[in-house]
Amino acid sequence: MRSVRARAAIGATLVVAVALVAAGLAVLSVLRTNLIDQADLQAEVAAREVAGQLALDTAYADLDLDDEEDHPVQVTDEEGRVVFVSKGLRAISGTASTGVSPVPSASAGATPSPGDDDDDGDDDDGGDSTRPARGEVSSDDPDFSDGTATVDGKQADYRFAAVEATTPAGLTLTVHAGAPLAAEQEAVNTVRGAMLTGLPLLLAVVAGVTWLVTRRALRPVEGIRREMAAITASEDLARRVPEPDSRDEIAALARTTNETLTVLEASVERQRRFVADASHELRSPIASLRTQLEVAEAHPELLDLPGAVADTVRLQVLAADLLLLARLDAGEKPGAARLEVGALVREEVSQRTGDRIPVTVEVAEDASYEVNGSRGQLVRVIGNLLDNGQRHAAHRITVQVAADGSGVRVEVRDDGAGVPEDERERIFERFVRLDDARSRDDGGAGLGLAIARDVATRHGGTLTVHRAPEGGAAFRLWLPHAA
Repeated sequence: MRSVRARAAIGATLVVAVALVAAGLAVLSVLRTNLIDQADLQAEVAAREVAGQLALDTAYADLDLDDEEDHPVQVTDEEGRVVFVSKGLRAISGTASTGVSPVPSASAGATPSPGDDDDDGDDDDGGDSTRPARGEVSSDDPDFSDGTATVDGKQADYRFAAVEATTPAGLTLTVHAGAPLAAEQEAVNTVRGAMLTGLPLLLAVVAGVTWLVTRRALRPVEGIRREMAAITASEDLARRVPEPDSRDEIAALARTTNETLTVLEASVERQRRFVADASHELRSPIASLRTQLEVAEAHPELLDLPGAVADTVRLQVLAADLLLLARLDAGEKPGAARLEVGALVREEVSQRTGDRIPVTVEVAEDASYEVNGSRGQLVRVIGNLLDNGQRHAAHRITVQVAADGSGVRVEVRDDGAGVPEDERERIFERFVRLDDARSRDDGGAGLGLAIARDVATRHGGTLTVHRAPEGGAAFRLWLPHAA
């Protein structure tokens, strides 16, 4: 029951079983109704034929009865007494009569004609309005009932029709004629038996076909599962699961799985490269600092204290950058503080008193540029962009804050050499430095721009680089307005 194939087979079998049972009951009901309607018609025809003869004042002994065994006839008077029965009829039920044998006055050998039972002319000029006129048969629909009759010692079920007729003498008689239900019962029983016999076989076929079809449909899933198990065991993310040729959900699952493996492989590779680059970047300042300390231990007069401090600061900055990247990779969300970008830029620039090149700030005094985010992270972005400008600018660095559509644009421009167009995306990768920025004296580890773009993305913004009007690089940070 835990497998998809078993659940699908059982579910399909139950649905088909319910549908077939409902359809079978409906077929049996319709068949029974049609057969009973046919029996009603036969009984009515037989009853009206006898009633017509009685309305013509035919004597009981002269009544012409066709097939008395299949259509037994019983005639009752107004008081429900039996005045005539067909030949061989010995017992009857379902006609509401008081007996089966004719009354003494109508016994064999002395059966009077209906015309002899005059009612002294009380109804000559009309009687009960519901009764047929003298010498006529009722035109109303007959009453039908179910009952049994014993004819020639054989009891069977019948459908009886009751038709009224009035003799010329004014005597109202009720003719009960029956039609056998044996054919109806036999047909219904035959159909029911066929259904009960065929239903289990059909359900077995449905269950088997569903099992096989589901098994065939899920075969690619098993292939995907085995390959995923092999990938997990081997830790080889370069492998891919097989993609079936079909265009169904399983093929979509395989494609999505392969896309996930591709992203996962890239993520793991990026993580490995990050660890390797971080180890390489950390090795240099640590080795330099250790060398200086060992030299100072042996020759105190040769201690390069400024160099040791610079290496320590570089090591501290690198450790802080790595820690921030780790928090960003872990999914740390920016804060929801409401910040004024113009004031943030002015404050950061005012604190950079030791910069090589003065920074020009262009912010409209009467404008407000508010965003939601983390103050520390956004200050870090602005500081990294200014550090990059100080590293590459020749004589001028400009920071401009302005509205840009539904957000705020912070643009940091310099008059340096700029960034080649084919390198404008690569410089945002981690530990990437262009050839002119690989010198240890520059102090960069290739993490500043990567951190700046990650922070901008997590704040719902963007960070791109273009060519500045001054000829250098123009870094554009865009952040959405505060909600």
